[in-house]
Amino acid sequence: MTAVAIAPLTKGPNPPPAALRFLRYVDASPTPFHATAVSARMLQDAGFVRLRESEPWEGKIKKGGRYYFTRNQSALVAFAVGHQFRPGNGVHLVGAHTDSPNFHIKPISSKKKEGYLQCSVETYGGGLWSTWFDRDLSLAGRVIVADGKDNKSFSSKLIHIRRPILRIPTLAIHLNRTANEAFKFNQEDNMVPILGLEAAKALNQPVNNNSVPPTPAAPTLAAESSESSAVGSPSMQSKHHPALLELIANELSVSVEAIQDFELSLYDTQAASIGGLNNEFIHSPRLDNQMSCFCATEALIDSLQSSSGGSEPLSASASIRAIALFDNEEVGSVSTHGAESNMLASTVRRLASMPIEGIETTETEWRNATAYERAIAKSFLISSDMAHGFHPNYSSFYEDSHRPRINGGPVIKTNAKQRYASTAPTTFLLRRVAKMADVPLQEFEVRNDMPCGSTIGPMMSKTGIRTVDIGNPQLSMHSIRETCGSGDVELKEKLFVSFFNNFEAVDSELTID
Repeated sequence: MTAVAIAPLTKGPNPPPAALRFLRYVDASPTPFHATAVSARMLQDAGFVRLRESEPWEGKIKKGGRYYFTRNQSALVAFAVGHQFRPGNGVHLVGAHTDSPNFHIKPISSKKKEGYLQCSVETYGGGLWSTWFDRDLSLAGRVIVADGKDNKSFSSKLIHIRRPILRIPTLAIHLNRTANEAFKFNQEDNMVPILGLEAAKALNQPVNNNSVPPTPAAPTLAAESSESSAVGSPSMQSKHHPALLELIANELSVSVEAIQDFELSLYDTQAASIGGLNNEFIHSPRLDNQMSCFCATEALIDSLQSSSGGSEPLSASASIRAIALFDNEEVGSVSTHGAESNMLASTVRRLASMPIEGIETTETEWRNATAYERAIAKSFLISSDMAHGFHPNYSSFYEDSHRPRINGGPVIKTNAKQRYASTAPTTFLLRRVAKMADVPLQEFEVRNDMPCGSTIGPMMSKTGIRTVDIGNPQLSMHSIRETCGSGDVELKEKLFVSFFNNFEAVDSELTID
């Protein structure tokens, strides 16, 4: 037989290194819990020290120090203290969100129909749900497990099942002739993922050709759980498919009885990739908004690198540079770990009202009743999300003069109805920072006859922090698989680094109030 020659794949130009690093970040972050953990690991590797909100910070914060803390395992704040910082000075930060539209497993998920094992799910956020059909889906999230048989201690473990185990099939065109005219579906009835077949376990057993009677079946999970003293185990096994619980237990190397509760969501197992004729695109899940989380984390770390002359980057700084990665933006941010929470405000308050080792201050300074208010007034936030890039197939949906280009640089987002928090002073300051790094900026305004989305920007600006809303341009926002520019990753990082390094000087040039 003649062997068939297979042509080698063409590689094209080398993708930008920052884009490749982002691919690794997003592939390791199927949920906000994982994105937070990956960002925390990056910070730890760069010398950041972990703090806990539930513990005193006095005696731990030092001038030039780098710190971070997490909340709910799904939100994170990291900051570095300038050597010249004084109580009442500002915090210059980049804010983003870790969550994206997806499906969450319901508290009671076990469902069967005509021999199919299914999992009940709840929609999270405003997803483009039609894109979730016919995809290779799996599960990720966190699981509460008992640490021992005595059930006296418990812990939360992250889980990332990497093989496809779920699917939401479409109905064949032969049974739905109008599907190409209008793909209509009911989110409750038609979007129940299939986990497997009820008879599959028996079908996959080896055939017994011996005359020896088969070994009696082992006790069922339900029987085992009835004898178990693990907290909540019987109810867990009555609410979810035993096969699913077995899979989770095997992934975590624990017993089924150790599983107490979980928060699991669906994700697409297809890895993020570089695409386009010249590798100019990134095709990926969760661009909105893990792109901003990645860029903010890398930029904060990069801004603290010593210059070629060996000078300490924080030596002349009188501010705190920070990032805040919130959860639950896609559902309104109203949670303990969302942008509407006290997570950022409490951080600013603590830093404005405590002595910092290595910085000489009087007790009057750090106990001053207005230190927090002065810090807020001097602070500045870049609210970083994604932005709508111009789509050539739907040009009528864009305002004629505001059509952001892929790989054209970050987009300043403005809206007179305050759906975005950008103002003339905040956009002016951002342009000054961008010019110092040679980063091009674009503008976006929604059409007057269309509604406008929003971000964490307006929520955060309610605290009194000056805010500008920006984002990298992308296509297919809220699809299971989105597209953005591979060159825009580095441009956003450069903008953030310039912001951290130059904003103090730029801010001093403008007087408003």
